[in-house]
This record gives sequence, structure tokens and C-alpha cells, in this order.
Amino acid sequence: MPEEQWIAKTAAVENWLSIGTTPHHGIAVPLFSLHSHSSGGIGEFFDLIPLIRWCHSLGIDVVQLLPLNDTGKDFSPYSSLSAFALNPLHLSLRALPHLSEDPVLSLMLKEIQKETQSSRINYPIIFGMREDLLTAYFKIWGHSLIQSESYQSFYEANHWLDTFALFKTLKTESGWSSCQDWPEDWKFSSLEKREKLEEQYRDQIAYHILIQFLCFQQMRQVKKIADELKVFLKGDIPILVNRESADVWANSTLFDISLSAGAPPDAYSKEGQNWGFPLYRWDEMSKKNYVWWKSRMAYASNFYHIYRIDHVVGFFRIWGIPFGSKGSQGFFVPTEESSWIPQGRSLMQMLLKSTLMLPIGEDLGTVPNEVKDCLKELGICGTKVMRWERKWDSDKSFIDPENYNPLSVTTVSTHDSETLSQWWKDMPEEARAYAHQQDFKYTTPLSIKYRKKILNKSHRSSSLFHINLLQEYLACFSDLVWDNPDDERINVPGTINERNWTYRFKPSLEEILSYSQLGKCMRDIVFGKL
Repeated sequence: MPEEQWIAKTAAVENWLSIGTTPHHGIAVPLFSLHSHSSGGIGEFFDLIPLIRWCHSLGIDVVQLLPLNDTGKDFSPYSSLSAFALNPLHLSLRALPHLSEDPVLSLMLKEIQKETQSSRINYPIIFGMREDLLTAYFKIWGHSLIQSESYQSFYEANHWLDTFALFKTLKTESGWSSCQDWPEDWKFSSLEKREKLEEQYRDQIAYHILIQFLCFQQMRQVKKIADELKVFLKGDIPILVNRESADVWANSTLFDISLSAGAPPDAYSKEGQNWGFPLYRWDEMSKKNYVWWKSRMAYASNFYHIYRIDHVVGFFRIWGIPFGSKGSQGFFVPTEESSWIPQGRSLMQMLLKSTLMLPIGEDLGTVPNEVKDCLKELGICGTKVMRWERKWDSDKSFIDPENYNPLSVTTVSTHDSETLSQWWKDMPEEARAYAHQQDFKYTTPLSIKYRKKILNKSHRSSSLFHINLLQEYLACFSDLVWDNPDDERINVPGTINERNWTYRFKPSLEEILSYSQLGKCMRDIVFGKL
């Protein structure tokens, strides 16, 4: 049966209709890593617009992003204050209504833009400078913007706003202390207490809601342009939320804070991993018809056409660790293995029905075959990292990408892995085996010729999606990447590292888009045969 007909029989049929089953090619871009001449210290929402137009000109039709949720002062995109709110760090300051009319605000913006010139992102400095500008902006223009019809429509349509804005206000007022240490009057325990707090902090709450309105407007405009050019935006939905989030604070019955999610011990971590995030009480969510999840997905659909289901196996079973314990002291939840597939299938079907966005599962690592079979049955793509797709049970040879299951995404690396250059340099035994199988000559560093061949192979796999980190293409030109390959890595999982999430592309957005050789090289890699 042709793959198109098979997909038509899966639960995801409606989700596939808007995307189509022809091969899709894309780039993965951490928004924070972009920087243009007008960026306010970090990649901004409107920096995506010229990038989308560039992709369209190359025939590339997917732009994959990391999570864009508000992270407060944490800065990891997977540790957010809210499952709904967008991150003001990415608000395009230069595009704010009336900002250019005020000389003081214009001067503040110029000072922030200087921070874009550093090789790594200095979050604390940028956070403080942007917050100062936005606070001053609100005092001048906030009242008039709040009176607009579009603002009122946004406010009435999103019932999570008041709770989030109050939570963030209290976070700020407390000096970003843990909500577990807040005074009793700040606990989300009664309507009377809440109303009193809302009255006391009326202006601060209005400020945070207005900022979310401005973020919403900008990302909606980005998606509108992507729609016009038929470029699909792929968002990222973290499976978990921070225990220090508005969602956990306001919906305590839906979360199990006695346990923390993580990963069991494996070859990469002998003690396992403890991520610190609470688990869901799926039984309580079911009683409320999964309204929280459905609302979350509905809001995300304002910005994305496709979404990555982070740690998709966690919907089937997740490693739960008693709060404060080591990762090795955890256990799988649910504990009964027989309930993993029924639970996961039910939750995946709920997600499929909640939105027309197409889900793509991040099913890397140790994932039971039954889980992968269930995802395929539902029409949900998995993820194939070429260096990890091997015949592990036999000769450990690399599986030919032309033999991948079409319901998949092929990639050479992820934001959590080494880049291709790092892998080639730091894992010579694996790289040498790959080179031998491909009739390459193994030399370090990875030659441009072989880099192009590997990237080309990723775009000629039988997968329906082919998406690589933008820096993997930039590395075809030595002047477009940092001298040290290690400086091109985005994150090292399971570590607290000051370099995590601070990666910035060496060239500006303008330099990337005007580099004609890069565009030609990418077209050859994506659509040629090298």
C-alpha cells in the first residue's frame, strides 16, 4: 500500500492533510542564536521573517524552533514559567508601536543592541536591559495600547493570562524566590486572596498581559508570512513544566510534586538524570477532560503548523524520582508495564484531536519497540539521527537512510548532541566506521567534501522530513562558523553549564542571507546528488 494511502488510514489523517506527504526539507534554528543588525541583544521574533523568505527562495519549507515559552531568569528553553506565555526576550523591540518616537527609549534600544555583538549570549545583562526598556515603554504607551480592540479580543480569548501575570508579578516582587517560600497570602488557595492580590498589583499584572499581547501579535505576523510562502513553522512542546511555574502554582491537583521527572542510569549517566520537573497526575487531568493540555495546544497552534513532541515516550511511561533524590533512585510511572501503551495511545489520540498541527515525536534514547509501533499506528513520525541508526543487535553497521521508515525525520545532529564536526573529532572510532562503510577516507577535521556528502545523504533518506541544524550547513564555509568546533554546540544534556543555551551564530542574519555561495551550496545539498 502506498505510504499516502497508509497515512490516510491513521488517526493523524486530518493533521497530515494541511502538510502533505511529499518530502519536506528544513533547517533547525534556535531563535536565541540568531542576531541581526537591529536585534535587541538576542534573536527576536521578527528576525524569523527574512529567514523564512530566504528558506522559501531555496525551496526549503520547514523552519524548526526550540521552545519559545517565557523562562523568566532560568534561560533554558525547556524550563518555563508557563506552558502558554511567550518569552519577552524574543519580542522585537524595534517594532514596538511608537517606540521610535521617544528619544530616551531609542537610546536604551541602541545600548541593548550593542550586546548582540558578543560571541555568546549574556542572559542576565540582556534580561535586565530589556526589562528596563519594556517597563519604561509600558509607562508611556501601555494605557493606550490596552484600550485597543485587538488587545481586548486577545485578553478575552485567553483565560490563562490573569493567572500567569499574577504569578510573574509575585515572582518579581519576591526577588525570584521559590513560590514554595511565599507567604500564605500569596498561596493560590482562595478567590478572596487572589482578588486582593490582583487589586494590589493591578499595574504590574497589566504590564505582563500587555507584553504577552505584543508577543502574540508579532508571532502571529511571523506565521502569517510563513503561510503566504508555504513555509511550515515547527514548534517544540516540552512535555514537562517547571515546578516554579504558573501552571503548577495554580493547578496543584494536576501535578505530582512529590516526584521529579528524569532518566534512568545508562551508558551516558551512571547516576541517571533528575530534571527536577514534577510529573502529571493523568487521572486528574482525565477527570477535567484534559482541558489544560487542549488549551495549551490550541494556543500553540496560533504560531506553529508542526510541533515536536519532546520526550514522547514520557506520555507512555516516565522515570519518576522521589523529590530530592538521585536519578538512580527512581522508577517508571506507571509502575505496571501493561498500562504503558494504553495510556500513551490515549494521550497521543487526545493530542491529535486537540489541534490540526502535525505532531512529530522525539523518540530518541531507550524507547520500547511497542511505543514506536504505537506511534507508527497513529501516524506520528519518529526521529532518526543518522549516526545512531545502527544494527545494534548484529554487526553494528549503519542503517542506510534510504531504508528508514518514511514516518520519520532524518537529521545528522540535534540541539542536545554533538555537531557533526564534534562527533567526527571526539568519537573517531564511530566516525571511522561510518567513513569506511561510506567509502570515505577518515581524516580530521571532517572535510568539506565529506560534510556535504553526509548532509546530502540526510536529505535523500526515505523519511518524509529532512531537517538539520543551520550551523551544519554554515560549517561548509570556515568563515561562517567559530574556529573551535566545540563553540558550535547548543547544549550538553544533564549538565549545569554556563555555555548551555548561549550559542550564537558567528555571522549575522544579514551575512547569512547575503552569502550567495551558501545558498547555492544548500540547494545542491538538499536537491542535488553529491
